[in-house]
Amino acid sequence: MVSSKTAATTASRAKKPKEQRLSKADRSSYFARREAAKVLQCVLQGDAKRRAVGSIKSLVYSPSVRNKKATFALVCQTLKHLSIIKDVLDSARILNAKWKRQEGLMYIITYDILFGQEISSVGDAEKFLLLQKDAIQLALARLLVRKKVKRVEDLMALYQIPDVSKPRFVRVNTLKLDVESAFHELGKQNMVQKDDMVPDLLILPPGSDLHNHPLVRNGSVFMQGKASSMVAVALGPEPGWEVLDACSAPGNKTVHLAALMNGKGKIIACELDNERVKRLEDTVRLSGAANIEVLHGDFLNLNPMDPSYSKVRAILLDPSCSGSGTTAERLDHLLPSYAAGDATDVAGTERLNKLAAFQKKALEHALSFPAVEKVVYSTCSIHQIENEDVIKSVLPLAASHGFQLATPFPQWPRRGLPVFEGSEHLLRTHPVEDKEGFFIALFVRKSIARSLEQPIKTRKNNKVKSAKRNATMNHNKSVMPFPFTRLSKLLLHSHLRLQTYKKLNLST
Repeated sequence: MVSSKTAATTASRAKKPKEQRLSKADRSSYFARREAAKVLQCVLQGDAKRRAVGSIKSLVYSPSVRNKKATFALVCQTLKHLSIIKDVLDSARILNAKWKRQEGLMYIITYDILFGQEISSVGDAEKFLLLQKDAIQLALARLLVRKKVKRVEDLMALYQIPDVSKPRFVRVNTLKLDVESAFHELGKQNMVQKDDMVPDLLILPPGSDLHNHPLVRNGSVFMQGKASSMVAVALGPEPGWEVLDACSAPGNKTVHLAALMNGKGKIIACELDNERVKRLEDTVRLSGAANIEVLHGDFLNLNPMDPSYSKVRAILLDPSCSGSGTTAERLDHLLPSYAAGDATDVAGTERLNKLAAFQKKALEHALSFPAVEKVVYSTCSIHQIENEDVIKSVLPLAASHGFQLATPFPQWPRRGLPVFEGSEHLLRTHPVEDKEGFFIALFVRKSIARSLEQPIKTRKNNKVKSAKRNATMNHNKSVMPFPFTRLSKLLLHSHLRLQTYKKLNLST
């Protein structure tokens, strides 16, 4: 005889599969919303602190995100309409303390309810918001009235994402794959060109989607912009060197340094933020670089006189900046800080001043390491205050430590703003012409700079001496076409004596 308890359990098990059975589309949407919510939460927290763990794209296209296209679309569209979504939720007054702690997920689901696809009641968050759908729709109607538009489409048109069309750059990770092999493999599905400036950089057409390409997923190539790839090349570390990357995360430049050094020597990758350290470690693992030591700490707290750093010969300093040169590519214009006018108003000016003060302090610290021969300072900013002004302010200190400005990529046409003598050594990329705005400054010890110049001067002097020697030999050949042997010298000597004797006889 079956007990009532056993019967109830059996009935419960019989019902359970039906309750949990979801369509493939519902399941996919459910997980895409969760992945998008994690990314959005991370983006919003980083923006609030003005210290992002990574760009929207880099977070979405990290290996941990499976449904990348759906996640990217959800995050971008939710951010695009975030001010509307926040207004609607605040007006509806439906979020209690529990749900406010999951604001990323609330924003994602609300976007789908208002503007996106129809959603089913899968998941507690979806069920909660669908029960409040009438209140949400009413709050939206009130917002339409306030914005003086009649249709939701008109409201959405106020928040258009600008189209940014730029080539797709990929940097070959030469620790895993050679450039020719990557060129051939990527060329099977895309038109590929080699960059004329960065030797391990390849160029693909705009819109080329490589995020799921095997070479990207296994770390054989990294999707990295041209200007960003120029930074490590400008530093030019040699195999066997000890190098310090002062503000490393997310780590693209760090692993580029490792590739340039052929995996030899040592790279100390310094990063303060907890989340950014995780991102950095993921990048290092993906690259396969074995000579990178991740240091979780503040670069400014490192003691230049500590014996641990006595062999550091080069420092790459890519500090936190406004990101104003890559806002369109990074989609930073979708963030609340930009929507609030941080880049132009009083608060924005104050932020730039704080950034510049930190950048100056970090650069002065980098220049104080006694064994360092090269320091590269770079930003993805277009603002003079973060670029030329920072460099100008540290020049006296740099000179006192024996540093001078050198010229990275002399063939590059766009140099620093002419605000001080020597600004022609600085490098800029243009946000329109080059599709991103970057700034690079290279400091080199004067003794090293002289040793680098010496071979050039020697070659020039040798060329001059060689030219003179050739001219003399050509002159001798015209006077004396026969071989200048010991016998020819004796004949010439006898000839001259005979001529002199004849002249003397004639004169007498």
